[in-house]
Parts: sequence; C-alpha cells; structure tokens
Amino acid sequence: MPKVTPFLWLESGALDAARFYVSLFPNSEVTGGEAAGPGGPPLTVSFKLDGVEFIALNGGPHFKLNEAFSMSVSCQDQAEVDRLWAALTADGGEPGRCGWLKDRFGVSWQIVPVQLHACLGHPDPVKAERARQAMFTMSKLDIAALEAAVAG
Repeated sequence: MPKVTPFLWLESGALDAARFYVSLFPNSEVTGGEAAGPGGPPLTVSFKLDGVEFIALNGGPHFKLNEAFSMSVSCQDQAEVDRLWAALTADGGEPGRCGWLKDRFGVSWQIVPVQLHACLGHPDPVKAERARQAMFTMSKLDIAALEAAVAG
C-alpha cells in the first residue's frame, strides 16, 4: 500500500518550522533532511507531529500556502486551545475566524476543542444554531462561551 505524507512548500525556514512544530506536540521529532548544497540550509526537512510524518521544502516564492490546506488540531480543553493559539500566532502569526489561524511560516491551522463538535452537532437544532452563531463571533474558540450558547 502506498504511503501518503503531507508535503509543505515553504518559501524558506523549513528547518525552523519543523523544529517549532515538534516543540508543540508530544511524540514529535525532526527525523531528517536533504541538503540543497554544501553548507546551506536543507532543501527538505522530514519530521513527525504526534507520530504523523511530514516533509517541508524550502521551495522559494513560486508557490504560496493558503487555507485550502490546513492542519487541524483536536484539543481536549481550553488550556490546550490557549497554549497552541498563543504559540502559533506569536512572532508574526495571524489569528483568523472560527478557530483558524495562520502561523508565521504561512501554514493555516484549525485549533478546535473536541467540545465544538458536540455543540454544533447538538440534537436540538436551535441549540446547535446558537452554538454556530456564537462560533461565528470568535477568533480563538472559547469552550465556555460555546457551551453557554447551547444552554441558552
């Protein structure tokens, strides 16, 4: 069976990005790199995030990342949402709407508490819609506010 590995084309900073990402998630490591030339930065960097393999390329400015590809992180609690949000929006990252952000390397992320799915999928459509409307007002998702919207 073929192996599928996400491949991120970055303008530059692939090694810095890989090191940053592995610092945020358990069971993560930089696993290798392929040199572009003697003494220069690696052309590609291989790394694992929570056991999932990725490759990042120092590809130059020809192609730009956009929200058509994003990393989605399922967070267990508000503290995890807050920690990842702060780290990924620091140093030039940009907050977006509804739990989306773009980090300083241009990679889009969805920082999603597991509670969001229960709120949006509530069996009472009125409560689910209140949660959806509350989410639309948020940048970083707020579990307590989502649950309050469901409760009415």
